[in-house]
Amino acid sequence: MAVTLEAGDRAPAFSLKDQDGKVHDLKDYAGKTVVLYFYPKDDTPGCTKEACSFRDNHEAINEVGAAVLGVSADDAASHQAFREKFGLPFPLLVDEGAKVASSYGGWGEKVLYGKTVIGMIRSTFIIGPDGVLTKVWKQVQAEGHAEHVLKALEASRT
Repeated sequence: MAVTLEAGDRAPAFSLKDQDGKVHDLKDYAGKTVVLYFYPKDDTPGCTKEACSFRDNHEAINEVGAAVLGVSADDAASHQAFREKFGLPFPLLVDEGAKVASSYGGWGEKVLYGKTVIGMIRSTFIIGPDGVLTKVWKQVQAEGHAEHVLKALEASRT
């Protein structure tokens, strides 16, 4: 059965390694807002658009007090190459077996080029400083998504 998280739900705990092998644990971000975004694959057109959009808005997102974490099932070497190629200033977390994505509802059935497949569902979660989800986007459109996230972060500060 697919997990369906909504704003107001507690964010599932996670502990994942990034492209450099550094562990990122949700509890390490207590007191800070986290933008956790799940994407299908490093260095593919939609994922590159989305990641570069988060890169281009990274400073503004930091200014509103949020950290960005990208997550896919790709390995650390793939993440490292993707980060370097596009100058991504935030960590890319390795979700081997998509266990964390599954706990957030970011893994499951989706339609790709007219076929139903099982895979990573492009989705984003804003986790508040208290560990509670403040905003959830399911089945995100890559183009312009980081701007929507930034607007939501700015709106939550007022």
